[in-house]
Amino acid sequence: MATQLWAIAMVLFATIIGAFGALYFKIGSETVSLDIKKLIKNYKLILGFLFYGISSIFFVIALTGGELSALYPISAASYIWVCLLSMKFLDEKMNKLKWLGIITIIIGITLIGIGG
Repeated sequence: MATQLWAIAMVLFATIIGAFGALYFKIGSETVSLDIKKLIKNYKLILGFLFYGISSIFFVIALTGGELSALYPISAASYIWVCLLSMKFLDEKMNKLKWLGIITIIIGITLIGIGG
């Protein structure tokens, strides 16, 4: 089965949604408690789970349109989005090694895409 372009786009979209899930997990973790009532009211943590769930649904749908060996490596793009979102919303800093890692991920995804 050849991997279709819409499936690649859907996986990329899923990685963006999943990155927001990670962002909300981080924000929600600042007020996490083992108290069930507080945990249920931690809407940021719940949003993190929701974003991850939606991301997984898009990923599963995308798998119907292509090979797992071509689509799954694209999920590494989530690392790129998490870094960018962390800079924007959490004021985290990027250094040269982190940027080199992002470039390496982009090269890897591209090479796998060409090979698929």
